[in-house]
Amino acid sequence: MAAEAGTEGYPSSNLTWKILHDARKGNYAVGAYNCYNDDGILATIRAAERKKSPAIIQLFPWTLHFQGPEFVRYAVARAHAATVPVAVHLDHCMEKADVELALTLPLDSIMVDASGLDPEMNIKYCREIAQRATKLGITVEAEMGRIEGSEDGLKDLEMEGLLTDPDFARDFVEKTGVQFLAPSFGNVHGPYPPGGAEKYWDLDRLAAISKAVGPGVPIVLHGTHPVSDELFHKAIECGVVKINLNRNVRDDYTAFVNLNWSKNELTRLKEKAVEVYTASIERAMDMLGSSNKISLG
Repeated sequence: MAAEAGTEGYPSSNLTWKILHDARKGNYAVGAYNCYNDDGILATIRAAERKKSPAIIQLFPWTLHFQGPEFVRYAVARAHAATVPVAVHLDHCMEKADVELALTLPLDSIMVDASGLDPEMNIKYCREIAQRATKLGITVEAEMGRIEGSEDGLKDLEMEGLLTDPDFARDFVEKTGVQFLAPSFGNVHGPYPPGGAEKYWDLDRLAAISKAVGPGVPIVLHGTHPVSDELFHKAIECGVVKINLNRNVRDDYTAFVNLNWSKNELTRLKEKAVEVYTASIERAMDMLGSSNKISLG
């Protein structure tokens, strides 16, 4: 049975659910670290274990197509073998075929991205998937409103129509039964226009959305590059619990590989690169406040 808005009725055996609700109660956020290969998976797990932090390994449908379902099963097996809670989430499932495949895999959670549909169709589709996923022990994140990097040039009036309405947010989660909500409050995927996130984020709207859906529905932040530590902290104060991180933690790793690929044997390059990646994630965990939240004793 799907959890209702404002409740905590979903089984705590679901790692994403447990990780995010513990974070909500503890007033910190947990990073969902985008992983494109085994290096990212290793780095996330090692950082989580070193920092005694919960973490979420975040994959994309690209992984399903390029590396196949077996890679997803591998990621889940590695994550669930960690000494701290590490969940695996599949982000931005926009194609129905990807959603169907995801529901056959041992994922902890998926994001159903039907935000390109009209509001009523979005609700109908998300409700259908949430009902099926919940029976399989998979939690569901959904997006309300839509702002993409390609829409940087939108006028304020046009942008307003794509933002999440706090009054509608509560209605959305109640009608769909989704467990996590990714609202649109001025955040964009990809680089921000001049003025950056500080100019475009409507934190009052974000806080109102969080209040409207209640503590039972953790808020997810998309569009985080580049964002200052101070702005991340303000978002957490507004109720954000899951923060998606991509280039924030990946750029040092890719730069290291680019500079050192010809100077090291592949095995040594991989060892060094994963350590650079791990250090970036450790810094993010400290910044989000998730470090030292897991007792190993």
